Amino acid sequence: VQLQASGGGLVQAGGSLRLSCAASGRTFSTAAMGWFRQAPGKERDFVAGSTWNGGSTYYADSVKGRFTISRDNAKNTVFLQMNSLKPEDTAVYYCAALKSDRYGSSYYYTARYEYDYWGQGTQVTVSS
Repeated sequence: VQLQASGGGLVQAGGSLRLSCAASGRTFSTAAMGWFRQAPGKERDFVAGSTWNGGSTYYADSVKGRFTISRDNAKNTVFLQMNSLKPEDTAVYYCAALKSDRYGSSYYYTARYEYDYWGQGTQVTVSS
């Protein structure tokens, strides 16, 4: 089972990036997926999550209105569109997936321990 994140890079403040996370080894189309980020010296924090079919999405307050999570279950891929980027968005971004929606398909999974699989991370650097 592997989650491969890509799309990170260096961008100026106010710019945009689109991260992708391709899953392989099993299907993830029946459970929630999410994105987390970790800045140097800080904890890995929740950024955005999606229910199994993308019907409901949820965000950390710090990115609400600027970031959009989406998924293509046919391609076993989840995306994170990041607009109006700020220097404080600089971090390594990780995608994550659940084996199953253990608390139900409508639950918002925002804690690290709730996720079973993790990608390797992709660096996002926003310059001021």
